[in-house]
Amino acid sequence: MLIRRNLRRLEDASVEVEALADTGSVFLSIPEHFRLQLSLDDVGAKEVTLAGGSKRLVPYVGPLEVRFKNRVAFVGAIVMGDEVLLGAIPMEDMDLVVLPQARGVDVNPRNPNFAAAKAK
Repeated sequence: MLIRRNLRRLEDASVEVEALADTGSVFLSIPEHFRLQLSLDDVGAKEVTLAGGSKRLVPYVGPLEVRFKNRVAFVGAIVMGDEVLLGAIPMEDMDLVVLPQARGVDVNPRNPNFAAAKAK
């Protein structure tokens, strides 16, 4: 996956990252060092519920351009943890499907040329 750039600073470099597809998460989640590397501004905060049930207030940053193969999404991200987690919102936006046996994601085979979504 490519976190292409901070959309408020178009001259900044892209960052290519390995991301874990996390179907239990809603947002893109990035570590603090990525926020710094991409000069992302805090635009708010989100209260997230962690796996153990505890709640935590975390920074919400953006906007970012995220790319995977022939797909693109413009998203915000929560800042927490030490790895990039690709949550449900960016996966839906890019029309990606989870491939459990391959332990990965790919473009939706029903829509190989462009992302599709319901708009009703």
